[in-house]
Amino acid sequence: MSLEYISLGGIAQSDSDEVKQAIIVRKDLRMETGKLAAQVAHASLMSYFNAEKQNNGVARRWLDTGEKKIVLKVDSEDALRKLNAAFKYKGIPCALVTDAGLTQLPPGTVTALGVGPWISSEMNAITSALKLL
Repeated sequence: MSLEYISLGGIAQSDSDEVKQAIIVRKDLRMETGKLAAQVAHASLMSYFNAEKQNNGVARRWLDTGEKKIVLKVDSEDALRKLNAAFKYKGIPCALVTDAGLTQLPPGTVTALGVGPWISSEMNAITSALKLL
């Protein structure tokens, strides 16, 4: 059986390797539901724009295939920063969200990390141990 390959803006992948976005949030902050939703939205948009700049083909495929997202959790700012560094090291577009401090959190509080959209298998190598929010 042969695999068909498609080009995602210069990245050859099989048809079975999907594109997704991951949002990773700090559970230790105990943000209220609305605040959490806003931080996830910030992470999604910021990371999407970074992915679009880095590889428009991957970003476009994500839009064309339903914009799959997964929301994961970590227990500390340190864990979020380490993940951010790991994604950057691997060349996977990401965006760290810091709060403006207008409501529940002090200004500059790191709340979330948006990752991708990007090739799922490359992201899973880093996120596989994380739990769903």
